[in-house]
Amino acid sequence: MSLFVAVIALIIEQFRPLAAARWVDAPLAGLAEFLESRLNDGQYRQGVIAWCLAVALPAAVVQGIYLALLWLQPFLALLFGIAVLYVTMGFRQFSHFFTDIHLALRMGELDHARALLGQWRGSVADRLSSNEIARLSIEQALVASHRHVYAPLACFALIGPGGALLYRLAAFFAACWSMRSDPATLAVGRFSEFSRHAFAIIDWLPVRLSAAGFAVVGDFEDAVFCWRTQASGWPDASAGILIASGAGAIGVRLGQPVREGLDLGDRPELGLGEEADADYMQSTIGLVWRTLLLGLMVLALVWVSSWVG
Repeated sequence: MSLFVAVIALIIEQFRPLAAARWVDAPLAGLAEFLESRLNDGQYRQGVIAWCLAVALPAAVVQGIYLALLWLQPFLALLFGIAVLYVTMGFRQFSHFFTDIHLALRMGELDHARALLGQWRGSVADRLSSNEIARLSIEQALVASHRHVYAPLACFALIGPGGALLYRLAAFFAACWSMRSDPATLAVGRFSEFSRHAFAIIDWLPVRLSAAGFAVVGDFEDAVFCWRTQASGWPDASAGILIASGAGAIGVRLGQPVREGLDLGDRPELGLGEEADADYMQSTIGLVWRTLLLGLMVLALVWVSSWVG
């Protein structure tokens, strides 16, 4: 069933992409702020309670509904699974930025590419060169493809709709509460710690499955080498694994400092090969799609083996 649900959800999302910013992100941001205002007094315990209410409870309810439908009416369970996966997984939630930036660089429209990247990342990018734009776009695409597509799909296949929802909610609230973790905002003290730790645990297996997928469909030897030797130096451990493996798979150098104007923290070099440019952005598109096809093939093999068994 997982294979059929994934394919149908992907097809629907390609033709009718969900306006996630309006229907998903905005309500969740409101819920995050509400829980902070009611529960946050800087204690770790309050962060645990808020996470359970915002993440664990909805995921458990969705999984319970799915299991009940699966027992009562499998066809309704199928439709329910498609709906949940459609909301939690989607190429179009990030691919239009990457495609438009790639096209702008191809056309030599550097200012337009800078504006698109700044909008995508939510930061100023008006001083970046074309190579820096390509580099940051590839990094963003590798991480986004994992968090918007591969990880929800993997959690759905392993657990069910509740798993996909658990991943997306955990990712959202970990990022949301961490961004507002300075003393001038609501998320003070240790309130956001548990959400970050919980997401790191939930993402441990999916991020390694995605990185392994990059290696299998790309340059396997270089991808594994970069993963093992370079990923640990990246500030965000899971993003470092994805970017290092993806860079090695397509043979491009990512990371590295960028021009003044962007506060991106420590950026060690990741990957091997040449400087990123628009051509490597095209290679990234191929890598992302091949990795998705690999995941669907694995689901197909599991489905066939279950029937044979």
